[in-house]
Amino acid sequence: MCLYNAGVLIRIVILGLLAAIVLSLGLALYHLGSGKGDSKKLLRALTVRIALSLLLFILLMIAWRAGLIAPRGLQP
Repeated sequence: MCLYNAGVLIRIVILGLLAAIVLSLGLALYHLGSGKGDSKKLLRALTVRIALSLLLFILLMIAWRAGLIAPRGLQP
């Protein structure tokens, strides 16, 4: 696999994980605001969000270490 294709693939995976994190957070907000008192679904949604966030962090560290992504810093 070409390094360019791997870089594009990792960006797609990162964006997918970010979307899943936001979706899980929205689902937790829905269960919090619905008022049905089902705290198990709320807890499950927040647990999934935390697990996805940890997975994203680990994936970012692995991709950075492998050279697939690089920090750009602040550019004026």
